[in-house]
Amino acid sequence: MKPLFLAPVPRDVLTLSLVPPAAPPGTMHLAIRGVSKTYSNGARALRDVTLDIPRGMYGLLGPNGAGKSTLMRTIATLQEPDTGSITLGDVDVVREKERVRRTLGYLPQELGVYPGASAERLLDHFAVLEGFADRAGRRRVVEALLRQTTLWDVRRERLGGYSGGMRQRFGITVALLGNPRLIIVDEPTAGLDPAERVRFLNLLSEIGEQAVVILSTHIVEDVAELCSRMAIIDRGEIQLEAEPLAAIAALRGRVWRRFVAKAEFPDVERSHPVICTKLQSGCTLVHVYAESSPGPGFEPAEPGLEEVYFSVMAGHQGARAAAALPEAA
Repeated sequence: MKPLFLAPVPRDVLTLSLVPPAAPPGTMHLAIRGVSKTYSNGARALRDVTLDIPRGMYGLLGPNGAGKSTLMRTIATLQEPDTGSITLGDVDVVREKERVRRTLGYLPQELGVYPGASAERLLDHFAVLEGFADRAGRRRVVEALLRQTTLWDVRRERLGGYSGGMRQRFGITVALLGNPRLIIVDEPTAGLDPAERVRFLNLLSEIGEQAVVILSTHIVEDVAELCSRMAIIDRGEIQLEAEPLAAIAALRGRVWRRFVAKAEFPDVERSHPVICTKLQSGCTLVHVYAESSPGPGFEPAEPGLEEVYFSVMAGHQGARAAAALPEAA
């Protein structure tokens, strides 16, 4: 399996920079309009998806099976939508696939590598495919990218011996060849240990300063720590698009918590719109959505992006409407 989509496009090695040069204001923008996709087995993966994605880190948050990977593969030109349009600046993503691929870096959910090859050797091979013909210049590019992703000291080790986080960083290294304007990462931190996760997220944050970076994940913390805008998707439909900080601020005063015994929980669930629950010290900590105090024993809870996510996923329309208010920030 080829680990990333790479188009063999001639490059002038002397003009390469590891961070894409700043684009004129307003030119770095991905517009998705009315995109739907139904597979041959009748499964409807996307339903009229419309999003505006500016330069920077953009989070696409949703559970497994929500349609995230289908949308990412469609944006990456690996499949076509049934209806709708996608444009990257002045490029029609659906009709001008080759133009998109020249400026695209894609890290899929399942990263295939050649286990017997070293990172240095395999990256050099991909650089050749990208059009870096000059050997000395290519060597400089390979070294700079491996240093940027902190893989230089293990460049001669076999990829089969890399940890999960090291393989993900190698995937981003390949994706950065050719200065992509659009980078897509699909569930990049799943299975990583805490240290590798932090290292990888810091790398993505650096990359996101000058490119459109779409982070598709079911891990709320990844979006909370990195993204200036986000969308929540479920069953192929966009449930919410908002700024994370604004969505959190909009829920303040609307989330309440209370410890309840296990036997009490069914009554609480029937009486109140439950957002989420946590088991602590043998009791259940219940978070509910309410415009005012829901009753005795409840106290205000400081919301986070988890509360935004779970309230939207639970279908609480009031919470969804409040989180979507742009003035809430």
